Amino acid sequence: MSEKNLSCFLYGPGDARYEDRAVPEIEDPHDVIIRINYVGVCGSDVHWWTQGGIGANSILPGKPLVLGHEASGTVHETGPSVSTLSPGDRVALEPGFPCRRCARCKEGRYNLCKEMTFAASPPDAHGTLCKYFKLPEDYCFKLPEGVSLEEGVLVEPASVAVHMARLVDVRVGQSVVVFGSGTVGLLCGAVARAFGASKVVMVDILERKLDFAKGFVKGCGTFIPDTKASAEENAARLIKEHDLEDGADVVMEASGAEPSVQAGIHVLRVGGSYVQGGLGRNMINFPIVVMSEKELTMKGCFRYSSGDFKLALSLIAEGKLPVKELITKKVEFWQAVEAWEMTRKGEGIKTLIGGVQD
Repeated sequence: MSEKNLSCFLYGPGDARYEDRAVPEIEDPHDVIIRINYVGVCGSDVHWWTQGGIGANSILPGKPLVLGHEASGTVHETGPSVSTLSPGDRVALEPGFPCRRCARCKEGRYNLCKEMTFAASPPDAHGTLCKYFKLPEDYCFKLPEGVSLEEGVLVEPASVAVHMARLVDVRVGQSVVVFGSGTVGLLCGAVARAFGASKVVMVDILERKLDFAKGFVKGCGTFIPDTKASAEENAARLIKEHDLEDGADVVMEASGAEPSVQAGIHVLRVGGSYVQGGLGRNMINFPIVVMSEKELTMKGCFRYSSGDFKLALSLIAEGKLPVKELITKKVEFWQAVEAWEMTRKGEGIKTLIGGVQD
């Protein structure tokens, strides 16, 4: 009997089914087939599970989608031109690869490639919640001896944080305020510290998240906004309580909440830098006059790009990003729905779904 590729398909909101499909085959000489060991649950997975899509990206009738994009695995098979990996190697997966030919790819911003093939993108790019997954050789990152397969899953969200920090050029001695203390926000704080920020302030409306942040982002300050106060008032109190003088050098927004976006603009010093990583409502009220008068540098962030995965993995290997502390539960492959539900309910920080067991 030929080997099967058991996968978890989402047919629509609340409709997940386990089905076999064909094992991917080597088509390009640089292809690598990976047997998936762990898949991390991301907030976007919850959107897919509960709503059947995110924004305009939705599951089409008759086109079920395999979810999952945070993953680690073991090399199962390699194409004839693969020179950096061998069967049995443990790898972290960068779950999207570009066309390599367009203007954005050639300028080193391949994350903006219009022809990007990214895991769990409808209608045909299935994700990593399966037994076997195929990627080009250069999008598989061999894990150093001291980095576990579980930690390898966290290279993906860590790369988002690295990309955000690089977009605003976080430097030694700077003050950084991070809005949102979920997985990416926590990693933003830790990356900012690893990049040399002298002061990091983590912001969230939930005290339990900030209590965890105090241990994860060494030496960070914390701040709970007053939900009844204005963005200006919260920013003024944050600046005062954390001795930010004229304001923060950098804001990294990882919540997507409109009040946080607004407060982030007000908390920055003149000439400061802001990067938006959190995704919330499509349209929000934005203090554009303040942005202009302060002459702020504003950046959007979309996934990660050249060098981000390599740097994130290096920071994990060096112990500067203690990602193992973020893993709060591991479940079996058959418990994907349970894992999505736990994340939906806000239980823990990062849940991992194990790979298919023979």
